[in-house]
Amino acid sequence: METNKGFSAFARGLPMSAKKVRPLADHLRRKKVSDVLALLEVMPHKGAYFLKKVIQSAASNAVYQNKQLDEDQLVVSRLMIDEGQSSTKVWPRARGRADRLKKRTCHITVEVEEKGAK
Repeated sequence: METNKGFSAFARGLPMSAKKVRPLADHLRRKKVSDVLALLEVMPHKGAYFLKKVIQSAASNAVYQNKQLDEDQLVVSRLMIDEGQSSTKVWPRARGRADRLKKRTCHITVEVEEKGAK
């Protein structure tokens, strides 16, 4: 999907809290895609795997839809981590009590564009 001279990719309903993925995303904005992918490859976080897949998809969309783009010149122009739906489950506790367990999800939106384009 093309928006504002950039090419984007989305991932919806990923099984991870947005609060855990946002600190990773803060380090990746406005950097070259090749540098970002190399950085995410060595990060031990679960969220790094999800971010890597979506950024690879956005870069592939850019190269596939516009054959003149140079893959080395792509930059992560926009990276948003939003909260998804949460499911609530009952978690049995001692003495007949119960706690609520929220299973959180997140949405990742990535937009890449060529370095000189604006």
